[in-house]
Amino acid sequence: MFILRFLLHSHGLDIFRDCRHKHGPRHRFSNFTLLLVYFMASAILLLFYFFSVTSVVLSYPSMDYHRGVDCRDYKDALSKTFLFYEAQRSGKLPDSQRVKWRKDSGLSDGETVNVDLSGGYHDAGDNVKFGFPMAYSITLLAWSVVEYGDFLQKAEELQNAHEAIRWGTDFLLKAHTGPNELWVQVGDANADHMCWERPEDMDTPRTAYKVDKDNPGSDVAGETAAALAASSIVFRDADPAYAKRLLASAQQLFEFADNYRGRYSDAVPAACPFYCSYSGYKDELLWAATWLYKATNDEAYLRYILNSADDFGGYKSYSASTWTLDWDNKFAGAQILLAQTYLLGNTKFKAQKNWADKFVCSTLPGLSTTEVTITPGGLLFTKPASNFQYVTSTAFLLMIYAKYLRKSSSQLYCNHMPVSTHTLSSFSKQQVDYILGTNPSNMSYMIGFGSKFPKRLHHRASSIPSIHVHPANISCRDGWQFFAETTENPNILTGALVGGPDIFDIYQDARWNFEQSEPTNYINAPLVGLLAELYGVNAVPCKKLKDGENAEPSAADGVSKI
Repeated sequence: MFILRFLLHSHGLDIFRDCRHKHGPRHRFSNFTLLLVYFMASAILLLFYFFSVTSVVLSYPSMDYHRGVDCRDYKDALSKTFLFYEAQRSGKLPDSQRVKWRKDSGLSDGETVNVDLSGGYHDAGDNVKFGFPMAYSITLLAWSVVEYGDFLQKAEELQNAHEAIRWGTDFLLKAHTGPNELWVQVGDANADHMCWERPEDMDTPRTAYKVDKDNPGSDVAGETAAALAASSIVFRDADPAYAKRLLASAQQLFEFADNYRGRYSDAVPAACPFYCSYSGYKDELLWAATWLYKATNDEAYLRYILNSADDFGGYKSYSASTWTLDWDNKFAGAQILLAQTYLLGNTKFKAQKNWADKFVCSTLPGLSTTEVTITPGGLLFTKPASNFQYVTSTAFLLMIYAKYLRKSSSQLYCNHMPVSTHTLSSFSKQQVDYILGTNPSNMSYMIGFGSKFPKRLHHRASSIPSIHVHPANISCRDGWQFFAETTENPNILTGALVGGPDIFDIYQDARWNFEQSEPTNYINAPLVGLLAELYGVNAVPCKKLKDGENAEPSAADGVSKI
């Protein structure tokens, strides 16, 4: 019954819900009539689901690697992605700020605890700063630069990438106020979500929350360590002194995370239900140790990973069925990075290479090892809420793994059958092209990209007239009038990705529809690397391919720093 109701609900057909008016009486249908209609509709949807979705998974076509979107468009999309991060900034905005409809906000964050916690990023369409997803976003932005910095330079976006990362790492450094102390959230999320107001007008409690040795948070401390370690690689040449500072903080945070173990959402209940740590902290400890090894080449971190393999049994059992990388679960990301260590010659990590293979094989459609769902239009579908976060992260991992395999002249096997790196790259590209407009709706899901894109985002700053247009304060309650309107958002949140369409490729452009229409920092983060790769491999020559044409990926992959 639950599954049937879920299918109906995801398609906007919840009979029991729709038979009630918010302020009116329930329609007078008999229970028998309701049940009869309910089961008839359920049967129809189940048949549709089986024949349209399952059949696509079983007979998914191979995708041409460079068919669909002009490679010059990838450069445009890449440029717009960094504008989104500028729109998400909190704190004192710099003179170089390009998104002019935003102004300074949260300047007094942390004052109640005598710590400067201004800066950083709002996580999504609200005004709270959640450290856990923020650090994850920075880790993936840094990974994108580590792998594809040369392509970003070619696209003239490397400096913008550095600035996006540094805006986050500057905040994370400030939040790390002691060897065993890290501030992990600014803002009372429940109070914030009761208001609809611009960041510049915030008057909700800016409560600050921390983890320490008495109230540990190994997951958030581990993720922050990973973000700082990865970022230290990014700034190693551009700003060596800053890179050393990032690395020192990362090492200290890793020691804190490992020595005082616990889930941060147990120590900070205010993080739930927004960003609870569901997967625990062992994935972040492995993730952080892996990035610290990449940043230092210190074999002690590799020994830590190997020695923890038995203790972290979930690393094997849980990751085998994870299918994706997200702000909560880092196992798949650690697998891919450690597989690279094996491919570079360290045979002690053969088990990690095997698990990376299993992850990839479980993700690719059309194989006997497939454990994913593909929509009729070809989109990887994991969950109804913010599904694009799983699409971009999975495509990112597959693209990077294809690069690692090519560089080492290695072969991937899925159920004893060889799978080419071209297959991995093609599927990743197809997902990006879907996002950018090659989909049944012929609509770009990146705001400001193309001529047709969502206009009614679940995003406070974007949906309320800017402070330039409406200088007077707009209060918590007064802001809801803008939420209720059906008009387009007055401020274009250029570069943002929305949550994405449903399992039937249907997208409802409505501000209340937060599962589909709310952008987040971590949806965009993996897209940076994907767009850099897709632009870089075809930057010269660059031409639009017609249907039926095909171009193989260039042998000139991005030059990795790890």
